[in-house]
Amino acid sequence: MSESSSVGVVSPKTAHFSEPLTLKSGAVLPAFDLIYENYGKLNADSSNAILVCHALSGTHHLAGKYREDDKYPGWWDNMIGPGKPLDTDRFFIIGVNNLGGCHGSTGPISTNPATNKPWGSSFPVVTVEDWVAAQARLANHLGINAFAAVMGGSLGGMQALQWTLSYPARVRHALVIAAAPNLTAQNIAFNEVARQAILTDPEFFGGDFYEHDVVPRRGLRLARMLGHITYLSDDAMGEKFGRKLKHDEVEYSFDVEFEMESYLRYQGDKFAGEFDANTYLRMTRALDYFDPALAFDGDLSAALKVAQAEFLIVSFTSDWRFSPARSREIVKALLENERRVSYAELTAQHGHDAFLMPDEHYHAVIRAYLERVG
Repeated sequence: MSESSSVGVVSPKTAHFSEPLTLKSGAVLPAFDLIYENYGKLNADSSNAILVCHALSGTHHLAGKYREDDKYPGWWDNMIGPGKPLDTDRFFIIGVNNLGGCHGSTGPISTNPATNKPWGSSFPVVTVEDWVAAQARLANHLGINAFAAVMGGSLGGMQALQWTLSYPARVRHALVIAAAPNLTAQNIAFNEVARQAILTDPEFFGGDFYEHDVVPRRGLRLARMLGHITYLSDDAMGEKFGRKLKHDEVEYSFDVEFEMESYLRYQGDKFAGEFDANTYLRMTRALDYFDPALAFDGDLSAALKVAQAEFLIVSFTSDWRFSPARSREIVKALLENERRVSYAELTAQHGHDAFLMPDEHYHAVIRAYLERVG
């Protein structure tokens, strides 16, 4: 894709909401901010808006750069821009940092107006339903009564699905990519190990580490390393790293011996320098709690009965964390409700991270579907 297809230099915006928001837990946020970006132009009747929901460690910065000389663009830049699958010549694209995040929206690192200190451990647990409710407030703020589409991968796909349940009349199309109707026991286990790495870090201080001017870096590193392993497939790791040694010879030590180890440590260090530990805890808990069928005795078909949108469900063959079988559960439940559903199960070697990759076949599927979205 040529440089000319970029959305160019972009700037984030902040929306402030002074009306209290009651969360699913019963906790109440007296007021909150959401930081967001938008690309393209909203048409006269506000009917061409697409909301893109981010995954666990994602942000509102979907595409473009903040400065011309930035090394990296937004996390879904390969998908969004003029002539790209999410064509900004046709659509008004919105990305928002979720409530509880650490990239500008109100979250644990924000100042609690009641104490004039960071919220820290006192920031409430948030859910996918809470994020959707906050996003609906942003839609109102922008004058958008209904989205042409709501879209996301992984945890973002769960939000897209929840939009069709919380606000069925406000979503015409939902693109649910590399997601699941709930987490398996194994996935909950991965999240718990990651949280324990943070919770048991001596510098976590029960979530109030800001007051001690430290960061639970060790816990965040381990959490990210574990998570990153689950996002990749064995084939992808084998092709990229195999058993390549970091040095010419085995050194018989517990320092870095393999390229795979070096890569994981790099990813862990990078993440620990950018992400907030309290946000990580809340994002993984939101994943654990997401289960639309819970209130319907496990009947997903009954849970999805209220949905009115048309759907595109996408899965990837090498994604073992959110396997194609989980996407097919959503497809089956929607078909049982006679909803219009398109399903694509794509061959890909990148594991769960495949939804982020610039794969031609994958992009062609998204492009073809969105050509139907007026």
